[in-house]
Amino acid sequence: MKTLLLKKEEVSRLISMKDVISAVEEAYKAFNSDQVEQPDYIGMHLPSPGSEIDFKLGYYKGNELISMKTSSGGFVDNPTAFGLPSGMGTILLFDARSGALICVMDGSLITGLRTGAAGAVSVKVLARKDARRITSIGTGNQARMQIRAIREVMDIEEIQAWDNSADTLSRYKTGIESEFGIPVVMAPSKKDAVEQADILITTTRGKGSLVEADWVRPGTHIVAIGTDQRGKQELEPEIFRNAKVVVDSIVQCSEKGETWHPLDRQIITRDGIHGEIGEILLGTKAGRERDDEVTIFDSTGMAIQDNTTASKIYGNAIEKGVGTFFEFFES
Repeated sequence: MKTLLLKKEEVSRLISMKDVISAVEEAYKAFNSDQVEQPDYIGMHLPSPGSEIDFKLGYYKGNELISMKTSSGGFVDNPTAFGLPSGMGTILLFDARSGALICVMDGSLITGLRTGAAGAVSVKVLARKDARRITSIGTGNQARMQIRAIREVMDIEEIQAWDNSADTLSRYKTGIESEFGIPVVMAPSKKDAVEQADILITTTRGKGSLVEADWVRPGTHIVAIGTDQRGKQELEPEIFRNAKVVVDSIVQCSEKGETWHPLDRQIITRDGIHGEIGEILLGTKAGRERDDEVTIFDSTGMAIQDNTTASKIYGNAIEKGVGTFFEFFES
C-alpha cells in the first residue's frame, strides 16, 4: 500500500468553495446524526509571543476515514527568521478499516476554506433573506475567506470593514474590490461599521470585547469566528442576552468559544443555547424565525469539517491522478 502526498498548490486545484460548503454541511449533519467520533481538541500556546498550535482528530462513519489535523498560527517572525509562513497546517488521513495512513496533505488552505464555508452555512439558515450588507471586524486572510464563501449563498451589495491595522485594511479593500467587484467602505470606527451590518463577521485574534451590545441592530446575524481558545474574545457578552445562539459544538463553544464568556458571566445558561447548527440543517431545530432576531453563530471549528473536506480532496486527487505516492509502510 502506498501513501499519497498532496502539496498546497495541488490541494488548491482539487476543490471549489461550493464543494467545501457542501462538505461542511455534510459534516454538521453527520455530527448531529451519531456518525462522528470527535475527541476534544488540544490547543497549546507556544513560546513565540502569540503563537499556538491545535490538534483536531475525528472519525466519520460515513466515509470510514479518520482525520488528524495540526494547525499553527501567530508565528510572526517565521517569514524573516525561517522563510516559513506565520501559520501552517497538515492533515493526515487514515483508513479506519485498517488504520493505515493513506494521505498526507497540506492543511493550511483547508482550514481557511472550511472556516469560510462554516460562515456561509450559518448565513443560509440564520441571516435575514433580505440581508445585503456585511460588516467585517478584522480584515486578514480569514475575513477574505468569509466573503469568498458567503458570496456563494447571497448577493453582497457592500462591505463595511474595520481593522486596527490601516495597511491590512487597505489591502483588504483593494483585494476584495479587485476579486469580486464588491465595494468596501473603510469604516472610521468599529461602532460605525457594526451599526451598518445585516451580517457581522468577526475574525480577529481579540483578547477583549471589540463589539459592544448597543451597536448591534435588531435582525443582525453575527458570525463569530475568532474565538477558539479560552482567553480570546471579540463580543461583549451582553450581546448574547436576547440573541438566538447557535454553535457548531455545544461542548467546544461553551468551554473554548465566544459563548464561554456570557456563560461565565451568567448572562445565559447552557440551556439558553438554541442548538447546534447541524440540528437546524437536519430540521430538528428552527433557524431564524423573525426578521428582528439577533442571531449568533459561534464557530470553534471541528475535526469533522476537516474530515469531510479532506475526503473530497483525496477522492478528487485519486480520480484526477494528482499528487505523489510514496512507500510509507513495509509489510
